[in-house]
Amino acid sequence: MTLAATTVIAGCERGSDTGTGNSTTGTATAGCPARLAAAMTAVRQAEKANVPWSGPTSGPAAVSDKTIVYVAQTMTNPGVAGAASGMREAAKVIGWNVRVIDGGGTPAGIQAAFSQAVALKPSGIVIGGFDPNATSRQVAQADEAHIPLVGWHAVGSPGPSRHPRLFSNVTTRVEDVAKISADWIIAHSGGNAGAVVFTDASIPFAKYKSELIKKQLATCAGVKLLAYENIPISDASTRTPQEVSSLLSRFGDKWTHSAAINDLYFADAAPALSAASKPGSGPPFNIGAGDGDPSAFQRINSKHFQAATAPEPLSQQGWQIIDEFNRAFASQPASGYVAPVHIATAANSKGATAWDPPGYREAYRKIWGR
Repeated sequence: MTLAATTVIAGCERGSDTGTGNSTTGTATAGCPARLAAAMTAVRQAEKANVPWSGPTSGPAAVSDKTIVYVAQTMTNPGVAGAASGMREAAKVIGWNVRVIDGGGTPAGIQAAFSQAVALKPSGIVIGGFDPNATSRQVAQADEAHIPLVGWHAVGSPGPSRHPRLFSNVTTRVEDVAKISADWIIAHSGGNAGAVVFTDASIPFAKYKSELIKKQLATCAGVKLLAYENIPISDASTRTPQEVSSLLSRFGDKWTHSAAINDLYFADAAPALSAASKPGSGPPFNIGAGDGDPSAFQRINSKHFQAATAPEPLSQQGWQIIDEFNRAFASQPASGYVAPVHIATAANSKGATAWDPPGYREAYRKIWGR
């Protein structure tokens, strides 16, 4: 098994088409041969870009004259902003109005934004990237007013939710994103890595994702978790550079790979890594476990302190949010669609600044009759 794994690694070194090369040497003995082989297979599948549309192809025709309010955790979160942008695009096609209210990333701000949304008496409200349990009063008010709620990364699982009551929650499956992110580190390192995980424990969805990444990394004996950094997204720009400098001081070259629950941590890490004369192409080799905003793709394509991302199809998810509301207004069940995971690298993104899978716009237009 060790010989077989070594052969696989040698055929997938850094600079190969798949982007999953060993960051050490092609002849190093993997710390987990069987796990490494499985990780490399999973990553190769996730790196495929020409995937056919696997989402809904039927549903209710467009319901007219609706207004949706998108309550954003913070519009400085690129994922939250990207989903809002896709929703606006879809709303123009279906003929609806969209308003975004920014919660500013604080509990008080999010509660105030949600209260404002309920007071507007819209057709529907989006819970954009925050825990609805932290706004339970506003959720209850919306329910009493018969305003349907659709979440984006609001709870840990995709689809309808009973507690809290959501018509649907639009997200990739967090278990899949966490696993493929850990798989990428295992594959890229050849089964030997010193890893750091960045999270925001104030967001249950994010904390759950990072805990899963830790669990998956632990399945490879050759991967050592050096640190688990809890930095709230709202504080990332100020705290991340300091924490990165500390990590470099503590671990030096032992730090080879990183995963973060959001790509923006690596934007904030870049100045500290650069000041320490670390190469933009790595190590450390960094992967964002979610979102995949344009700046992340720019860092990946220019090899500027980020090597990969497991991007959300943010625009597609914005269109899906509109489609889920349309199903709610037509008294039909949620679509149940969950987008498959994807890994973007410089090798397969080909200069793109977002993961925008093919087929969904045409599918939704056909469903809505637009």
